[in-house]
Amino acid sequence: MRWVLALGALAATTLCPQQTTHSFLEEQLAHPRVKAAAREKDATWRELYQEKNLHFPPRQLLLLAFKREALLEVWSSDAAASPFVFVKSFRICSSSGQLGPKRRYGDQQVPEGFYEFDQFNPESRFLLSLHVSYPNSSDRILSSRDNPGGDIFVHGNCVTIGCLPITDDGIKELYWLAVLAGQAGQKRIPIWIFPCQLTDDAFDALAQKHKQEPALVAFWSNLKEGFDVFQKEHQIPDITVSSDGRYHFRSTTP
Repeated sequence: MRWVLALGALAATTLCPQQTTHSFLEEQLAHPRVKAAAREKDATWRELYQEKNLHFPPRQLLLLAFKREALLEVWSSDAAASPFVFVKSFRICSSSGQLGPKRRYGDQQVPEGFYEFDQFNPESRFLLSLHVSYPNSSDRILSSRDNPGGDIFVHGNCVTIGCLPITDDGIKELYWLAVLAGQAGQKRIPIWIFPCQLTDDAFDALAQKHKQEPALVAFWSNLKEGFDVFQKEHQIPDITVSSDGRYHFRSTTP
């Protein structure tokens, strides 16, 4: 796979700057596309963070993706104990599949669940891209054992089969912000992907529409637990997965 090759060839594809001779930032800026993104987008983020009274460069990021609304939200926090603050959203400009999780290779589904950006690709064929850690431990339990699929990215352009494209201009912004968070020490940036904003009313409507699919409704109910914890506390809970593939959430708020 191309990512195995990239990871072996370029320290810049990791989120572990302390393992490289040069800093993570230096490694990334060695790529012309990243350098251009920094030149074009740094001031925009700096001004926005100032408006939000947030430290810049960012200390911690969290991404929330909502498939039905076609939105990717950026949230940021100044410290582990500080609540996350909404910063801005990007429009997801193309989609494939339907609401529901990804369960096998070739199903064209965008995953749903609790993931991280685990690799940076500064030489993507879609300008720049951030790799989503699908399949996670829940997916490996609940998805096809033969081939659950993979290669899920947030990237540029507006074409996709199972990924989250946010235009070339959007990925320049997001990629550069993620680089800054990586340089600041955030080794894994969470990205949580939901079928929609799982408010009580929205979930009830989903459950009614899909009442003939109890396993799917149960899965969404499990995602809603995590959605509700974050909406209440604006903190990232500790997330574990049990042997049946269910997510479990433990509040980190004192």
